[in-house]
Amino acid sequence: MAGRGRVSGSSVVALCLLLVALVACGGRTGADPVRAEVQRVLDRRAAAVLAHDATAYARTGTATGFGNLGAIPLAEWSYRVNQVDRAGDTATARVELRYRVEGYDRGAVATGRTVRLSRDGTAGRWSVDSDRPAKESGQQPWDQGAVEVVRGEHSLVLGVGQSTAALRSFAGLADRAVPAVSDAWDADWARRVVVVVPRSLEGMAGLLGSPASSYRGIAAVTTGETGGREHAPADRVVVNPDAYGLLGDLGKQVVLTHETTHVATRSDTTSATPLWLSEGYADWVGYRGTGRASTQSAPELTRAVSEGRTPDRLPADEDFGFTADADELARAYESGWLACRMIAAQWGEDRLNALYRAVGAHDERAGAVEDAMGEVLGTTPQEFTRRWREYLRTELG
Repeated sequence: MAGRGRVSGSSVVALCLLLVALVACGGRTGADPVRAEVQRVLDRRAAAVLAHDATAYARTGTATGFGNLGAIPLAEWSYRVNQVDRAGDTATARVELRYRVEGYDRGAVATGRTVRLSRDGTAGRWSVDSDRPAKESGQQPWDQGAVEVVRGEHSLVLGVGQSTAALRSFAGLADRAVPAVSDAWDADWARRVVVVVPRSLEGMAGLLGSPASSYRGIAAVTTGETGGREHAPADRVVVNPDAYGLLGDLGKQVVLTHETTHVATRSDTTSATPLWLSEGYADWVGYRGTGRASTQSAPELTRAVSEGRTPDRLPADEDFGFTADADELARAYESGWLACRMIAAQWGEDRLNALYRAVGAHDERAGAVEDAMGEVLGTTPQEFTRRWREYLRTELG
């Protein structure tokens, strides 16, 4: 360690003895025994979940909810205690739950839980009184009731409060979506998808940890982390059954193919990727091969162009906010879709895929689209926007 002066050997010994004395006299550097005891209880609880052992689970405390997750094929389930606040014979633990669905998740899903415990005054043992989502975390499917599982050829559907027939229909849609995405996206991906179907819009909002008003009218969303393969261990397509049920057969398929595209492209989607590209590409795959005319699939943008209101720029990220005006939100999605459709038509589908990966390969947003367009398409954002506006007038005017 650099610094002024030197420390003699005897001084070092004295300093070490002083540090030892400080720790012995109340310095809180030692292990917290209560935290260690809570960790042991939760370790036993996790082992019981993986073993499907209801008796062993009940020995650790409340068994409420144990039966809700019995149908889920779990390859991993573990708890890590981060903090324990004790008040006499009760304690509240901040815990990270990690779980992995066998055959579908590359890595574990991590979610925060708040676990409340009490201690038996006679035996001195801690047991779990409740296990709920942490304030900053969304619910998990089993928090909302018994989870029914339907397996498809390329899909796993987890449903709460839905009929088996309804869940099978989602598996059929997902099983058609996966090969459709693989036919368009030429990069390696898992080629399977997990779909979560809650009872209602409120159930969807609970899973996402947001107000229901944020997702009213949104048929489905995909959860997951962007930023490369190591940061994208597990995606979930979460359905809003209220809005999804209003769609026709084609709309239902387009939506699920769109969301499955997000699963496939997750590893190449980073903070550098603008939403017009990620959402537009997902819509392009969703509509690809359907034979739908541009005016049918982009009614709001068609109306704007016909009224002389052709947008002068590609949509910004904030234009895709779920709380935005419905017509503006529709125009943002339609604009991104037609931008990607134009690339596929004028440069080719391979170039569209290459552009997506080239943008995502950047570490930050600044300059990412400009560099990728120059490298892959041989154009600039300004020229691309000019061509896109002309394409809109041609397709929708």
